[in-house]
Amino acid sequence: MFSKIFPNKAVSKDLQTIILDFLSNYHSACFPDGLFSICGEPEFSKDGDYIVVSLTLPFPCDGELDLLSEQLSESVQKSIIVNAKYQINPVRQHGLSGVTNIIAVTSGKGGVGKSTTAVNLAYALMEEGSSVGILDADIYGPSIPTMLGLKGQKPTSDDGKQMTPLDANGLSAMSIGLLVDENDATVWRGPMASRAFSQLLNETRWPNVDYLIVDMPPGTGDIQLTLSQNVPVAAALVVTTPQDIALADAIKGIAMFDQVKVPVLGLIENMSYHQCENCGHHSHLFGEGGGVATAKDKNIPLLGQLPLNIHIREDVDGGNSSVLQNSTSDIAMLYRKLARNVASELFYQLDKRSPKTVDICISSDSNE
Repeated sequence: MFSKIFPNKAVSKDLQTIILDFLSNYHSACFPDGLFSICGEPEFSKDGDYIVVSLTLPFPCDGELDLLSEQLSESVQKSIIVNAKYQINPVRQHGLSGVTNIIAVTSGKGGVGKSTTAVNLAYALMEEGSSVGILDADIYGPSIPTMLGLKGQKPTSDDGKQMTPLDANGLSAMSIGLLVDENDATVWRGPMASRAFSQLLNETRWPNVDYLIVDMPPGTGDIQLTLSQNVPVAAALVVTTPQDIALADAIKGIAMFDQVKVPVLGLIENMSYHQCENCGHHSHLFGEGGGVATAKDKNIPLLGQLPLNIHIREDVDGGNSSVLQNSTSDIAMLYRKLARNVASELFYQLDKRSPKTVDICISSDSNE
């Protein structure tokens, strides 16, 4: 399988063989067909007392590799670090400079935590090893500046043609809320709002981001359809709560993306449960099992179930991210797992390099 597996004499041949055997049998949610089904030959090196196994992977998954490093170290009784170089390719061709893949985050109705999810997902993708931008397409209610701690700041332009997005702890951000008074945009008609968003998207100098997260307006009306058709979106995520009325609107959102031929990567169930800080008991305030049932009915993955938690609310109100505030917290780990699920599903469902992508070959039969 591996033609050049022993190039580094600092790591013995026997140890390399043991490590390769372990990696060959490693499966997880990120690597359902095995790790080596999507990566090439690993490289071995030493860094002090650590043995470093370097891989090339098609989507970010630093958290998964941290877990893999721990398991591998325990298995071989050596200090092992598994790291990766990520080669993230566009799954849809477009002319937007500086952006590899555009992912729309949407909801069928307001109040389900769509923007909060979009912000924390963006930061979680960064923590997993990718470069990320976020674009606030919620023209009528731009909340991203507040959530990122950018309220009152203005983007600049070096050439008078393109704007430089603001930096929020490494996240490149643009929003109509950074350009006009937040009360002005709420009275715009649909065509004016659509034109404003198109300018934001195309006249921002995005700094080579792997993923551009677009926080879409809630609902499934004309402006949502227009934006979905005009933006070269690679795929969409639909955010809902377990509540029946939210799920009904989420189904409408899925139908909208089907209509405009945008793949839906999966469903995110927000406010899935409330966990008691004292005893840890989970209370399902908005119902239970709705997201699971809807995802199964629509034959799409349920990418994550996120809690109703006061710290998430406090963080976004204060312009912070729960992922950055405490990178080892249970909440941060949930968002990072969600990020890995999103990135891996984008690859497996839509990337031409994916082992799940079917190659269609047309051939002629001379006997017919």
